[in-house]
Amino acid sequence: MTPLRPARPEFRNINAFKDLTTYRLPPAGWVSILHRVSGALMFLLLPFAVWMMDASLSSELSYGSFTAAFSAGIGVIPGWLVKLVVLALIWAYLHHFCAGVRHLIMDATHKVDKAYGRSSAIVTLALSLGLTVVLGAKLFGLY
Repeated sequence: MTPLRPARPEFRNINAFKDLTTYRLPPAGWVSILHRVSGALMFLLLPFAVWMMDASLSSELSYGSFTAAFSAGIGVIPGWLVKLVVLALIWAYLHHFCAGVRHLIMDATHKVDKAYGRSSAIVTLALSLGLTVVLGAKLFGLY
């Protein structure tokens, strides 16, 4: 006689209004979703990044207007909002880079077990957020 195991829950569809408030996503899932979000954010902010590169390298006058954008703003956009957009771009790049390196390491070493996925996801999140805090502190003039 075999012992009876409890029935495992079966999830077919996730209802966005009912189930998302109680659904717990593992760290690897958060890294995966944020990897896509950071890629989309970098794509959407690409014109701004190109303008920053052009303005910072064209001439001394354009570099002056570039640095003034962080204190005085651009047109009706205040300087603190420009800094927040740059901080979002910094986070997007750092997270996308760290998550990409994580994926490359997992592909190269064939470490696709659950424990490594969880630990590498936590390292990726901590590293990208930590670097963002350090560079954000520099951006906002804290050091």
